[in-house]
Amino acid sequence: MLFYDYVEDILERRGPHRDAHLNAIRAGKDDGTILLAGPLGDPITGAAIVFADREAAEAFAQADPYVTGGLVSEWRIELWTLV
Repeated sequence: MLFYDYVEDILERRGPHRDAHLNAIRAGKDDGTILLAGPLGDPITGAAIVFADREAAEAFAQADPYVTGGLVSEWRIELWTLV
């Protein structure tokens, strides 16, 4: 699972990057590498994206417009084991 921590002013700054970010998530869902995705918090403070494997999560984070555009202050990948 990929976790993002967003910058405080994410809502004001995400506009120019939002379509590309959402398109990347849709592409991952279409090809089966992304299983679930969504924002965290109210107000939004981050996001969680569930991937089929760690390599896909790392590749996504490194190329995601939110990361490359400076909207993500920190990201991490954690193993999530369903029971």
